Parts: sequence; structure tokens; C-alpha cells
Amino acid sequence: MSFGGAVLGMIVSLKNNKRKKVSAFEKLERFQKENRDKLYFNKSASKKELERIRLQTLRKNRTRFINNSIALFIIFSILLYIAFVFVDS
Repeated sequence: MSFGGAVLGMIVSLKNNKRKKVSAFEKLERFQKENRDKLYFNKSASKKELERIRLQTLRKNRTRFINNSIALFIIFSILLYIAFVFVDS
């Protein structure tokens, strides 16, 4: 009788399923009880630093958009070229 592996797997699966499952509502209640403190930040940024960070983020987003647009254009061009080559043949 060579069904020991399948039976063993079933037994392990049943044992793992017997654990106590925590509901989402219990997790939410516990989270709300633990985190009633106000947020505290010990570092602060000046308006000049915030403006520099904002400009840096805008610059990164702009370059990322341009790069994605170029990549999309290249892929579209290649697909269009392939479509014309196969349709023409």
C-alpha cells in the first residue's frame, strides 16, 4: 500500500487548518486599542527644504513620464512595423 505520502499530506493539512483563526474585526479592534497615541515626529523640515523636495519629486516624475512615453512609442512602432510587414506579405 503506497499511499502513505498522500495520507500524510492530508493529516498535515488537517492539523494546519485546526489553528485558531483571527478575524479581521478582532485585528482591527486590537490595532485601534494599541495605536491611540498621537503621532510624533522629532524632525522637522523648513519651507526651503520642503520646496526643494517638492521640485525634486516633480522632476523625477516628469523624467519617468517621458521615459515611459518613449518606451511605449517604441513598442507601438515596432508592433505597427511588424503588422505592416506581415500584412503586406
